[in-house]
Amino acid sequence: MKRTVQDIADMLGGTVIGDGTRTVTAPAPFEDAKEDQVVFAGDASYLKRLSETGAGTVLVPEAPGDTDKSLIVVANPRVAFIRLMELFAPGREVAHKVSPQAFIGEQVTFGGPVEIGPGAVIGDNVSLGTGCRIFPGVVVEEDARLGDGVTLKSNVTIGHGCILGNRVVIHSGSVIGSDGYGFAPEGTSYRKIPHTGIVQIDDDVEIGALNAIDRATAGRTWIKRGVKTDNLVHVAHNVEVGEDTLLVAQVGIAGSTTVGNHVILAGKAGISGHIHIGDNTIVGPDAGVVKSVGDGEVVSGTPAMPHKLWLRLMGLMPKLPDLKRTVDRLEKRVARLESED
Repeated sequence: MKRTVQDIADMLGGTVIGDGTRTVTAPAPFEDAKEDQVVFAGDASYLKRLSETGAGTVLVPEAPGDTDKSLIVVANPRVAFIRLMELFAPGREVAHKVSPQAFIGEQVTFGGPVEIGPGAVIGDNVSLGTGCRIFPGVVVEEDARLGDGVTLKSNVTIGHGCILGNRVVIHSGSVIGSDGYGFAPEGTSYRKIPHTGIVQIDDDVEIGALNAIDRATAGRTWIKRGVKTDNLVHVAHNVEVGEDTLLVAQVGIAGSTTVGNHVILAGKAGISGHIHIGDNTIVGPDAGVVKSVGDGEVVSGTPAMPHKLWLRLMGLMPKLPDLKRTVDRLEKRVARLESED
């Protein structure tokens, strides 16, 4: 596929600076691009390095000054670059193809063409929307419902009765609808608490590899529209995760906690159960949140505290040995003075 710089600018709603007739054959990484390729420079550090890229065309947020490159000025170069990647490498259409090595249960319905790979197991009364891609080794248990355009990578498990919306992507090894961790003490042993609820995942959610999202004790564990999770994330029973929230690697959320919209939980953050994380909140890496957090807050540390306070405490940490020695000396002086009285 080839496009002129002006064609690309028109598609992106951008403005051309330089030669609009230059031909572009593909997007490329900034450091490895060739003359007929396009890259993006999303911030000042890249704008200063335009001479270092071999690309003839660059997406920029503003005009950087004299350059021999063809520039396309757009509001968000990174997103514009993603749109170009989608343009030059469009996804292929799903052709209805069910492997003879797949097992398809009774009363399974297809909303349109689907692809089901070898070794996949589709249980009874499952509903698959049009354009679903089910990779090898996937298990979709009975009574589950999948919307249109769902992609389940190899060895994903969807538990019985769970609901997936449209364009959901779940990466390899993730388990949706495992039992929550619930046991009641009974003498010296523990009795398992039945988990009769489901997991509901709304439209345009992407779940990373090796996630575990537990079904509700009753009702639902709910992952709302636009949520994106990294690898190795655990979401416990009856948790609600709000729209467009990001869960980074090794995040763990304990049962019955609600997480608001547009939240970022950074890597290894641990969230206690039965609390609320407000909208537009950022929880720093390795933080431990033990009580509810309001809207728009930025917290770090364990137990989690306002980020600026945590920075001050971290600045004091290296000084603590000297402070301890100073306090010891002062205590000895006070003791001597008191003994002389």
